[in-house]
Amino acid sequence: MGNQEQQTLPSLPDGAVADSSETSSGSKGSSTNFFKQMMQYYEDFRNQPLLKLWLGPLPFLFLYHPDTVEAILSSSKHIEKSYLYKFLHPWLGTGLLTSTGDKWRSRRKMITPTFHFTILADFLEVMNEQANILVDKLEKHVDKEPFDCFLDITLCALDIICETAMGKNVGAQNNRDSEYVRAVYKMSDVLQQRQRCPWLWPDFMYYMFQEGREHNRSLKILHIFTDNVIAEKSHEIKIHEQHKIDFEGKCEQSGSKKRRAFLDMLLNATDDKGNRLSYMDIREEVDTFMFEGHDTTAAAMNWAIYLLGCHPDAQKKVHRELDEVFGNSDRPVTMDDLKKLRYLECVVKEALRLFPSVPSFARTTKGFKIPKGTQVVIVTYALHRDPEVFPDPEEFRPERFFPENSSGRHPYAYVPFSAGSRNCI
Repeated sequence: MGNQEQQTLPSLPDGAVADSSETSSGSKGSSTNFFKQMMQYYEDFRNQPLLKLWLGPLPFLFLYHPDTVEAILSSSKHIEKSYLYKFLHPWLGTGLLTSTGDKWRSRRKMITPTFHFTILADFLEVMNEQANILVDKLEKHVDKEPFDCFLDITLCALDIICETAMGKNVGAQNNRDSEYVRAVYKMSDVLQQRQRCPWLWPDFMYYMFQEGREHNRSLKILHIFTDNVIAEKSHEIKIHEQHKIDFEGKCEQSGSKKRRAFLDMLLNATDDKGNRLSYMDIREEVDTFMFEGHDTTAAAMNWAIYLLGCHPDAQKKVHRELDEVFGNSDRPVTMDDLKKLRYLECVVKEALRLFPSVPSFARTTKGFKIPKGTQVVIVTYALHRDPEVFPDPEEFRPERFFPENSSGRHPYAYVPFSAGSRNCI
C-alpha cells in the first residue's frame, strides 16, 4: 500500500496525538490523563475500523475492532514486536516477550511444555500459602475504617510470582520495603514513562534525565538479584545430582516431593538438538516471567475485588458458590475446586474485559495493506468496549460469559491474553 493510500487512513483532523508533554514528571496523574485522552479518540472514531495517530516521529495504527485485530493476531507473519518494546531490552534482553523470528519460535517451543498441568498444580500450592498470608492481613481490618487494599494485594501477587518463577520467597507481604520490591516497581514506572515520551527514546537523551539514572539503578538491583538466585539454583542442582535426587520431583532416599519453580525447569530444558539454555538465556526468561507475571496478576486481582465490592449482588453469588464448594472448611484450594467455581470464573473474565491487565500491545507490520514497518497497536481496553459485541459495555455483567451468552462471539472480540501464535503462554 503506497503513501497516498496511507493518507486515507482515518486520523485526527490536524494529525495531532495525545499531549504527552506533561508526563515528564512521571506522575500517575499525568499518565492517567494521557490514557483518558487516547480513549476519547477511540470513542470519537468508534465507527472507523482503525485510527492513525503520530507519536513523536512514528505513525501508529490503533486497532479496536475484532475484524482488524484478527487480521494482525491471526497472522503467522506479523509476530515482530513494536519499536517501543526495545526499551525493555536492557532488563529482559530478547526473551519470550521481546524476541522475534527463529529465536522466538525456538524459545516458545522449548518453554511451552514447562507449563503443563502438574507444574500448575505445584504453583497452586504457592498461591494457597501466599493467599493465606493476605487473608490474615486483611482480617485485621474487619469492622474497622475503610482502607486501601491495593498494595496488600499487589505484594501478594509479587510473592507468588517470585516463588513460582524463581523458587525464591522474597517475603514482600511482610517486607514491603525490600530493595528488590522497590526496584521492580520503579523499573516498571520508568519504562512506561519512556514509552509514551518520544524525547526519552534516544539513549543519549534518556540517560541524561533522572528517569534514565533511576532506570540504571533499578536495573543493577534486579539483575544482581536474578544472578544470585540463578547461581543458588545451579549450585543446588549440582548438590542434588550428587545425592542422586531425580528432578521429576521425588527423592530416591526419602520419597519427599520437591516443589519446582520455573527456574528449575529452565535449568534443565533442552531444545530439539539437546542444547541447554545459556546463562543469559535463562536470565532473560526469568526476568521476563517476573515482568509479565506480577503486575498483570496484581491488576486483575485488584480490579476483580473492586468490582465485586461495587456490585453486592455479584458478590453474594460468588459467596454462595464458594460455600457450595468449601462449606465451612478453610482447606487449600485444589485444581478440581477451580473447575467448580464457574460464576467466579465469569467474574474474573468480566473484570478482564472491563480492565484488561494489558490495555494495549503492539506489533510491527510488514506489508499487510499498510506501509512496511508501520507500528500497530491493539487497544484491548477499547476492543472490549465495542457495543456491538458487548451491549452496555461499561456495565459489569459476569453473565456475559455464561456459555449460552458467549457462544458465537467473535473470537478476537475478547483477548485479555492476546491471541494467535504470540498469545500469553
